[in-house]
Amino acid sequence: MDGAIKQIMGPREWGMLLVLAVLWGGTFFFVEVALRDLGPLTIVALRVGLAAVALHGLLLAIGRRMPTDPRALVAFLGMGLLNNVIPFSLIFWGQVQVTGGLAAILNATTPFFTVLVAQVMIADERATAPRLAGVVLGLVGAVVVIGPGALAGAGENVLPELACLAGALSYAFAGAFGRRFRRMRIGPLETATGQLTASSLMILPLALVVEQPWSLPLPTLATGAAVLGLALLSTALAYNLYFRILEAAGATNLLLVTFLIPITALLLGALVLGEAIAARHLVGMAVIGAGLALIDGRLIRLARGVLQRAGGASPGREAVLDWRRRAVAAE
Repeated sequence: MDGAIKQIMGPREWGMLLVLAVLWGGTFFFVEVALRDLGPLTIVALRVGLAAVALHGLLLAIGRRMPTDPRALVAFLGMGLLNNVIPFSLIFWGQVQVTGGLAAILNATTPFFTVLVAQVMIADERATAPRLAGVVLGLVGAVVVIGPGALAGAGENVLPELACLAGALSYAFAGAFGRRFRRMRIGPLETATGQLTASSLMILPLALVVEQPWSLPLPTLATGAAVLGLALLSTALAYNLYFRILEAAGATNLLLVTFLIPITALLLGALVLGEAIAARHLVGMAVIGAGLALIDGRLIRLARGVLQRAGGASPGREAVLDWRRRAVAAE
């Protein structure tokens, strides 16, 4: 588990990233449904609490135990605060007052913040010009896919919008902070379980005091189904994948998922709901793809290698080398 994180993701990491994008792509839908009957803090508490129970049950079923040393417990608390309590609360509160599309665009700023945080905090994830250009392209593509119209209301609800941006910044710090679990030799499943357990302990009292959910009308069946989907799919399963990708590919590569979420949401809408895909959607997906290729760096290295090989075998170069050899022999 020791050693530097690899900067180029393989098929396995890209596959996990796509699955994570699908799981997190449903988050905005689940939250919009649940907000009809429940407050944002109550949704956060149910989300992390039910997910923690499910993961503890899984660990028990497969015969694995959670670490109990103080360093691990403190790390779980820090990760839960940065990756769940702060961003969930801020983004859910913000989503009460801004559209889901604008919230998704603001969430897509996470790789920007991650590049900045990694530049300061992570030695083996320094920013490069192609990576920065890829981040810019990815964000532009996300705006195109979601629809520039989602930005029309930007600036009207400044505090909720700033809350969503602050949540994205917290995710970036969480990506850097989460690298320590690899060094501590704590597996992804145990890390996800510890993070969600810590989050539950922090958010539950806050939700009970602030929102008093027992005083609300009984939630509908649709709300219950949305909360279960949010907890089991978009949280328990998703965070197991999250920590696996973080362990293998690093924070910057991991949080590229925020560029893929709009694409998976669009494709799910087309496949499940029969929604139409417009030309701008295809353009936006192409721009996001170009951004991801730049960030990954594989295509750039491949093109550079082809050019170098072509240059090395060019007739002009061979003629110059032959002239030099003859000149040396004549001397």
